[in-house]
Amino acid sequence: MNLVIGIIAAAASAFTAFAFFKAGMFKAGASRQKLLDAGFGWIENISLGTVRLIAWLELLGVAGLVLGVIGYFVGFQWALWFAVAAAIGLALTMIGAILTHASRGESKYTLKMNLVLLFPPLVAAVLWAIFPSL
Repeated sequence: MNLVIGIIAAAASAFTAFAFFKAGMFKAGASRQKLLDAGFGWIENISLGTVRLIAWLELLGVAGLVLGVIGYFVGFQWALWFAVAAAIGLALTMIGAILTHASRGESKYTLKMNLVLLFPPLVAAVLWAIFPSL
């Protein structure tokens, strides 16, 4: 059973890390106009510095998720809690995205993708949190 939970947690973590890495790198390096052209209408009313902060927080979450899991399997039992915290942080990012899009009246277009990006980090956080106790 540990193996199944570990595989599901690793798959959820890998999907989460890949998705947020791509999103974070795009937000960290793209110009305001390129972001707007890509459909990031929510950046119209916020500074580019805030967009960059969100990007770097996403990238930090990816690093915590990946390095926490690697650290655990290398022998640092406490490192797994970094992965749990990072996954929770990335899930909170998506809750913020859902609320932002809802306030702009865009939920009809964005809710499905936001939920797709919300559930894997939640699954990863829960499964990595219970994994050591199994």
